[in-house]
Amino acid sequence: MNERQFRSRVGRFASGVLALGLASALLAGTAPASARAADAGPGADADRGGWTARISRTENGVPHVLARDFGGLGYGYGYAFAQDNLCQLADQVVTVRGERSRHFGPDGRTVDRVTNLVSDTYQRGVLSSGTVRRLRAAPAPLGPTDEARHLVDGYVAGYNRYLRDTGTDHLPDPSCRGKAWVGPITADDLWNILYSVNTLAGSFAAQQEIATAVPGGATATAAGAEPAVPRIAAPGRSADNPELGSNAWAIGRDASRSGNGLLLANPHLQWAGPDRFYQAQLTIPGVLDVAGAGLYGIPFLQIGHTRGLAWSHTSSYADHYTLHRLTLVPGDPTAYLVDGKAERMAREDVRVTVRAADGTLSTVDRTVYRSRLGYVLANGWTGEQAYTLDDANAENLRSLNQWVAIGRSQNLDDLRRAQRTYQGLPWVYTTAVDSSGTTWFTDASAVPHLPDAQRDRCLVADTPMGRILDGSTTACDPGSDPDALVPGVFGPANHPSLTRTDYVANSNSGPYLTNPDAPITGLPAVYQGASERMLRTQLGLRMIADRRAGTDGLGAPGFTLGSLQATMFGNRVQSAELDRDDAVALCRAHPEITATDGTRVDVRPACDALAAWDTRADADSRGTVLWQAYRDALARTGTTAWQTVPADPALPLTTPRGIDAADPDAQRALADAVRDLAARGLPVDAPIGLVQRWAGVPLHGCSHQLGCFNVVTAGPDSGAGGGTYPTNPGTVPHGTSFVMATELTDRGPRTRTLLTYGQSADPTSPHFADQTRAYARKQWTTERFTAAEIAAAPGLAVTVLRR
Repeated sequence: MNERQFRSRVGRFASGVLALGLASALLAGTAPASARAADAGPGADADRGGWTARISRTENGVPHVLARDFGGLGYGYGYAFAQDNLCQLADQVVTVRGERSRHFGPDGRTVDRVTNLVSDTYQRGVLSSGTVRRLRAAPAPLGPTDEARHLVDGYVAGYNRYLRDTGTDHLPDPSCRGKAWVGPITADDLWNILYSVNTLAGSFAAQQEIATAVPGGATATAAGAEPAVPRIAAPGRSADNPELGSNAWAIGRDASRSGNGLLLANPHLQWAGPDRFYQAQLTIPGVLDVAGAGLYGIPFLQIGHTRGLAWSHTSSYADHYTLHRLTLVPGDPTAYLVDGKAERMAREDVRVTVRAADGTLSTVDRTVYRSRLGYVLANGWTGEQAYTLDDANAENLRSLNQWVAIGRSQNLDDLRRAQRTYQGLPWVYTTAVDSSGTTWFTDASAVPHLPDAQRDRCLVADTPMGRILDGSTTACDPGSDPDALVPGVFGPANHPSLTRTDYVANSNSGPYLTNPDAPITGLPAVYQGASERMLRTQLGLRMIADRRAGTDGLGAPGFTLGSLQATMFGNRVQSAELDRDDAVALCRAHPEITATDGTRVDVRPACDALAAWDTRADADSRGTVLWQAYRDALARTGTTAWQTVPADPALPLTTPRGIDAADPDAQRALADAVRDLAARGLPVDAPIGLVQRWAGVPLHGCSHQLGCFNVVTAGPDSGAGGGTYPTNPGTVPHGTSFVMATELTDRGPRTRTLLTYGQSADPTSPHFADQTRAYARKQWTTERFTAAEIAAAPGLAVTVLRR
C-alpha cells in the first residue's frame, strides 16, 4: 500500500467512525447537549414507525440529515425543507391536485405561463387517468424501489410533522400563513410532483394544448398553407425562455494540475417558484453519503457528489416527445384510423372547482382526450385531422430510483450500472467524474426510438416546432431496443456517450462537441447532433482551452479547484469577444445614425462606452447593458446578413461572427439600442448591476443570448416579494442557481458551493438572500462533508427528530 492509498483509507475510517458514532447516538436515543429534541406527538401521518433523524444546520442554513434508514432520512429531509420552504411546496401540492382555480381563481397564471383553469384541467386529467397510481404499484425497476417508497413516506411525514408542530397560523412565511389551502400532504402528492417533473419536456410543457383541446375545434388549414401545429416549450430550449439551461464540466486527470478529477455544476433555472434548488447532505452510515442540491418537492438530490463520484445534469436537446398527425374517421372527430381500422379516442372527463371574485365556488366541466399514442392537442384539430403527443416519459416514475442509485455510486462503473438498471433520467444529460480522474458524458434520457430512415419515411410536415409524423400507421410508431426497460425509446447501448481523461463538457447544445478532440458523430437526428454551437457553448469550450493553455490570466496551465471557481465567475461574454471591436468600428465610421422610428441619433457616447467596456458582465461593468440592447436590436432585424463570417464547421468555437459596418440593419440597430436605453432612463454606460438585482443586491452575469457562461437575467426589482410567488410569471428571474465546484482527492472531496438565491423562498428568512450577497462578492462557501467538519461548524444548530 502506498502513502496515498494509506491516507485515503485512514480518512475513510475516521469519517466512518464519526458518522457511526452519531448514528449510534441516534439509535440509542441520545444526542449532544446542544441538540434540540423534537419528539413526535400523536398525528395522522401513516408510516412504518420508528423513524429517527438528526438535522445539523451549518453555514447558510444547509441541513446535513443523518438517519439509520431511508424512511428516517426522508423524515429529516422533509422536516428541514418544510422549515425553509413549506409555502412553496404547499403551492406545488395545490397545483398537482388540480385545485388552483378553487383557491386562487381560474384566471390567475402559474409560473408555467398557463391559467389556473388550464393547469387544473391538465392535472385532473392526469389524476383521472390513474397513470401515477398504476406506475407506483409496479415492481421495481419500473415502479419505485423500497428505498424510494420509504424516502417519500418519510418526507411526507416530516413535512406534516413540521406543519403540525408549527400550525398554519404561525408559519413564518407570510405568503401562506393562515391560508386555507395549506394542509397536510400525502405520498400521492409527492409522486405526482415527480411525474410532473419527469414530463416537463413533453406533456407537461403542452398543458395549454392538452387542456383546451375540443373535437373539431380548429379551422381547417387551406391547401398549401403551413399546417397549424401545437406550440410546445420544452426545458432548456423554450421559445419563450431560452435562458433555461445549464453548464457542466468534468475535468479529468490529464487536464487538472493535481491529477485529481474535478467537476463544475452550474444549472440555470428559475429563481422563483417550484424550479428552485435546495442544498443538503443526506447520510445513512455505511449505505449512503451524498451532498449537493435537489429540486423542490423531490425527496432526494439531483446534482452532487459522494466521496468518489461527482456529477451534474444539463438540459438535453434531444427530442423527448413525438408529434403525430391523426387521420380522423369521416364524420367523427373523436375516432381515427390506424392501419385502415377505426379506433376511438379515450376521454377523461374532469370537473374543476373555481372561485369567483366574490369568493363563491362553482364547477367547470372539461374533457381531456387521448389517442393510442398520447394526448390529443388543440391546435390543428379539425374534422379531418388532429395532432397527438407521444411523450417518451409518459411511463416514467423511475427517476427517483435513478437518483438514489446515483447517490450511492462511488465511481463511473456504479453510475453506468445505475443508469442501465433504472433508465429513469427524463430529459437531462449527465456529466460526471470519479476519483480516478476519468470523466464521462452521456445522454441517458428518454428519447423516442426513431432512426433517421423511419423518421424521414414517416414525415408529413416539417415545422418550427419539430417534425410531424404519420399517425395513421403503426409503421411510424417509435420502435424499441432490447435493453430498454420500456418500449418506444432508445436503450443504453445506443445512448450517446464519451469517456475521457482530459475533460467532457456540456452547455445544452447537443453531444457533438462534448470534447472537440473527439466529436460525437453518427447520431440519429432525434439526439440533435448539430455541429453549430450556441454562443454560451462556444465560450465554455474556449474557457477550458484557455485554462489548459494557461492563457486566461489564472496561472499555470491546468485546472485547480481555485481556478475552476475563478473561471466560473470570470463573466466573459462570447458575443463581445467576437464582435465588440466591429461594433466600435461601425459607430466610429457612422457617428450619427437614423433609428427605426426616423430619429437621428448621435451614437458617439455609445461608441465611447463600448470602446471602454472590459467585455465582461461583472456587476460594475459599464457597457454590458448597452451591448445587450444592441444585440436585442440586431435580433429584431430578423436577419443575420450583417454578419461578416458565416458558421464554419472547421471553426465551431468562433463562427459565425463579425459585424459589417456598412450594413444598414447593423447601423440602425445601434441607434435603436441607444434610443431604448434613453427611454428607460439609463445612460449608455449603465452598469449591469443597476438593472439586474435580487432583493436589492446587484447581480453579475448576463443573458444566454449574449453568450454569457454565467447566465443571470433579472429585473431591477426581482425578489422583492420573495421566491415563492412571482408577481408576474413572465418575468421570473433565472440563470445560475446552485453552483458547485468539487475536487475528488485521496483525502475525500473538497467542495465549494453557492446557492445564489439562498435556502429559503421566504423573504423574512435569514437564508432568503444571504447567499445572494455572497454571490455578489463572488464568495463561495466551503462545504462541510465529514462528521468532524460538520461538528466544527460555527453556530451549529442540531435538531433530533424521533417518531
